[in-house]
Amino acid sequence: MKYFLLVVLSFFIPSVEASQSLETTFDLTRHWVGYTAVAIFVLAYTLVILEEKLHLRKSKPVLISAGIIWILIAGYYSSQGITDSAQVAIRHNFLEYSELFFFLLVAMTYINAMLERNVFDALRDYLVTKGFSYKSLFWLTGILAFFISPVADNLTTSLIMCAVVLAVGKDQPKFIAISCVNIVVAANAGGAFSPFGDITTLMVWQKGIVEFWDFFNLFIPSVVNYLVPALIMQFAVPNGKPDATGDGIVAIKVGGLTVVGLFVLTIATAVSFHNFLHLPPVFGMMLGLGYLKVFSYYLKQSAHSLIDHSDMPTTNKIEDDLDIFDKIAKAEWDTLFFFYGIIMAVGGLGFIGYLGLVSQFMYGELGPTTANILVGVLSALIDNIPVMFAVLTMNPDMPQSQWLLVTLTAGVGGSLLSIGSAAGVALMGQARGHYTFMSHLKWTPVIALGYIASIYVHLLMSGIE
Repeated sequence: MKYFLLVVLSFFIPSVEASQSLETTFDLTRHWVGYTAVAIFVLAYTLVILEEKLHLRKSKPVLISAGIIWILIAGYYSSQGITDSAQVAIRHNFLEYSELFFFLLVAMTYINAMLERNVFDALRDYLVTKGFSYKSLFWLTGILAFFISPVADNLTTSLIMCAVVLAVGKDQPKFIAISCVNIVVAANAGGAFSPFGDITTLMVWQKGIVEFWDFFNLFIPSVVNYLVPALIMQFAVPNGKPDATGDGIVAIKVGGLTVVGLFVLTIATAVSFHNFLHLPPVFGMMLGLGYLKVFSYYLKQSAHSLIDHSDMPTTNKIEDDLDIFDKIAKAEWDTLFFFYGIIMAVGGLGFIGYLGLVSQFMYGELGPTTANILVGVLSALIDNIPVMFAVLTMNPDMPQSQWLLVTLTAGVGGSLLSIGSAAGVALMGQARGHYTFMSHLKWTPVIALGYIASIYVHLLMSGIE
């Protein structure tokens, strides 16, 4: 009965939203509601920045701040006898988050499945056991980070490559420090030219502002962004090579390479849904999750069949059983809830009117090129996700070449500081004591050269004056 009622209600929901489309909005930027909302957001983001010191998960303060900001907005509008406007606005922001949430959840599930199948461990062990020199490992880990991050995202890629560096450089702390800087720069640069490489590029693609293949116009600027600092930093890499390890290579579990293939197929499905069927990419990703779940069923049935026809003790764990719900449970839930808090909080500030003021100043007075370069610098200080979501909410009227510029700067600008990207923050924890804020900061001028060079190349290629 409840399912019948849900179906009936679904026919009325569009008409309800249509009746609320005529919104009434107020400029609250000079009202106590606006001032309070800004203060709450600043306090929450300060707690996010201090996460490592306070051991307070970053999702907690932004979840609270988002809720309070919208309570303030809804309370004011209700006092004016208007109940529809805030509701329509919050539904709009929540829908944007929902698409991002399910897209990332599928991607994270695939990455966790590949981790469980030892795909990344096998790659790490292969590099460790090959006896490369420190300089070769510096370049190998950087280049792999650059080319893996467009698919596996910059955070996961950085963690994998850092594991390699830590394994082979345990007697060379200087090598670990400079290699981590190189990995962060490479992963962020590689993630900038693919919709799957970073949250910011994913948001731009899902918004429909830049088509999938157009992102690859940023490939050469991204290469420049990585190569300029890497070519300079290589002279500081110690000579010699690490001692050979006697450990063997971890074997990829049954179905590991198939999972990789299904992930590639899922990406192709998402792109096809968007380009040919004009459907949101998230629907293609959810279909891709179905691929993985069906394959996990096949693995489970195959494993049971092998046990039923062998003398294997029943006490042994079925190694080839791939539990997808377990992989979903191991997704980065703190990160997913952090995105919710940021999107809803920034959306609230935009509804109040602050993003309109910022847009008028940045894109009206400074001009789009200067504004988009500034976005990259801000992303190093704040975080590229709220900065890019703010730009998307402002939705300034500018050509695609400028949208590609802001995608590039928001993606690679975080490399300027270790706290400017998820990759840098994660590596400070993974390589604690070796890779620090200060060890990264001393290379910031060199990274800034790459940042400037990549912008110059993009401006040259796109003909922006």
